[in-house]
Amino acid sequence: MRMRIAALDDDDAQREAISRLLVGGGHSCQCFHLGAPLIASLRRETFDLLILDWNLPDMSGIEVLTWAQKNLSPCPPVLLLTSRAGESDIVTGLNSGADDYVIKPVQGGVLLARVNALLRRSYPDRGAGGIETYGDYSFNLPAEQVTLRGELTPLTAKEFGLALLLFRNLHRALSRGHILEAIWGRNPDLPTRTLDMHISRIRTKLDLRPQNGFRLAPVYSYGYRLERLTDGWVDEESTQ
Repeated sequence: MRMRIAALDDDDAQREAISRLLVGGGHSCQCFHLGAPLIASLRRETFDLLILDWNLPDMSGIEVLTWAQKNLSPCPPVLLLTSRAGESDIVTGLNSGADDYVIKPVQGGVLLARVNALLRRSYPDRGAGGIETYGDYSFNLPAEQVTLRGELTPLTAKEFGLALLLFRNLHRALSRGHILEAIWGRNPDLPTRTLDMHISRIRTKLDLRPQNGFRLAPVYSYGYRLERLTDGWVDEESTQ
């Protein structure tokens, strides 16, 4: 279950250690040394998990957490990784919305296990094998096949991966960078229209249209979002 993680820490050695640990554990990690650059990136990019230090030169990790909760819909899970070990600090961090609280120093294996456990709780379907069903759509993961109302819909491997990514993130705006990295790998050398062409193809092949209860819509200057209209949650504009 490869996830895209943002790590915020003002200590150079700590950031390097976190990045090395997460990448070695099969994830993608982007590091930030200040809160403001992370918030700027969150306006443009999608992350599956935020790891936040508390004490920073420009703002606290709690302030970054509060901003994310107010401005991201949905807010990704947040793990506070901090040296503040007092009971009142832990209570404040968790009551502020953090999903987990880890006290420094922490062994690398323990931190990676806590990260993976939090990801499993937050995204229970992403690590599943076999069959995943979303309404009339059924994804056979081992065969990389999709059926719509029992009828097989031929997709290429990239189209299958893109469709599955969108369905696993219903109602969540995904940045172009997140999609490209998830489907084509880190720093893909692709024509700018490649993603748009693949989006158009799966919209047509899977008939992702309002009359069928779904809308695959662009999010201006950001990326794409798949919405299930029958869920009663329809938003015309980006929440970023």
